[in-house]
Amino acid sequence: MNKRQEEYEKHAINLLRNSSEGVLSTISVRNEGYPFGSFVTYITDVDRSIIIYASNIAQHTINLKENSKSCLTLFKIDDDLDKQNSSRMTLLGDLQSMPEKEIDETRTRFEEFLPESKKYAAMHDFNFYRLHIDQIRWIGGFGKIAWLDNKDWKQFKPKWMSNQTSIIDHMNKDHTKNISASLNAQHNVQDPEAKMFALSIDGYFVKSEDKIYFISFERVCKNAKDYKDILVEQANQYRSYEI
Repeated sequence: MNKRQEEYEKHAINLLRNSSEGVLSTISVRNEGYPFGSFVTYITDVDRSIIIYASNIAQHTINLKENSKSCLTLFKIDDDLDKQNSSRMTLLGDLQSMPEKEIDETRTRFEEFLPESKKYAAMHDFNFYRLHIDQIRWIGGFGKIAWLDNKDWKQFKPKWMSNQTSIIDHMNKDHTKNISASLNAQHNVQDPEAKMFALSIDGYFVKSEDKIYFISFERVCKNAKDYKDILVEQANQYRSYEI
């Protein structure tokens, strides 16, 4: 991956992790062959796959049961800039229902990010779906356009999955100053009470006064040693940002 691709991927990851809504396009059943777009909320899993909580009666759910080919468009509009020069990304893949064995873990993570989704749990027609990403189209503004390498966008379970609770507990107990320093460095938010609450392969999520922030890493972390090493690196890198 060349430096330009690395830069695009870094911005794409930040858009992916810092957003929670987009436009989902599925292949219409009612109007055969036409794409059908609808607004959805989503979260990302520990990898970069997308998780959507959808009703069986929603038109996009009806569509994907016939054809799983889908795309999700994410965008960030800056009112101070030309909207045509804004960042956006299109993720193409297959949107498929979640296997039963993954539902409990998925629900816990989903409700951490989108607590309002709890009210839909009592409605038996809501189910979890995962977008298995195959292609990524990035537009960062005029001339900043590329198909990204999909190598790290495929679904997989990192080796630190079984350690994520202990990693979070350890950081919140013994390294709160490092969490708050990273939040200050990357988001200019000063909160000594900020807490880590979820991990991903390319960073972690922090809650500060009911807001969620993503702390990005410089590389993908696939095992526990990788995670420990990059947390130590960030602690040293952001020491001057400690509150």
